[in-house]
Amino acid sequence: MTKPEERQSHPVTPDGRYFVVRGRLWRKSNPALAEDERVRLVRELMSARRAVRDAGGDTAATADARERVDQAKIALGERGPVWWGDSEPDYNRHMASNTPYATWFAAL
Repeated sequence: MTKPEERQSHPVTPDGRYFVVRGRLWRKSNPALAEDERVRLVRELMSARRAVRDAGGDTAATADARERVDQAKIALGERGPVWWGDSEPDYNRHMASNTPYATWFAAL
């Protein structure tokens, strides 16, 4: 199975914490997750995203599906508490140019 990093065409910060899309940092999944757990969580995330799409105008179903998306992303380490332990702050969803990654990003 091809790992997401091998398919990823977006630049990844030197510390491996984020990838960049249109100048914005997005937190990567926790690399310490076991492969089988990561696969299970990604499947749950994709199922939850389909449920959001398929909920139509049902506000309760949409809310439930969005909660499932959030829980899967938290379990993957993409949201919620950071997965690194060096006390560095989280720059998820920040513009790279407004973070300590600005010099690195400008050099791409």
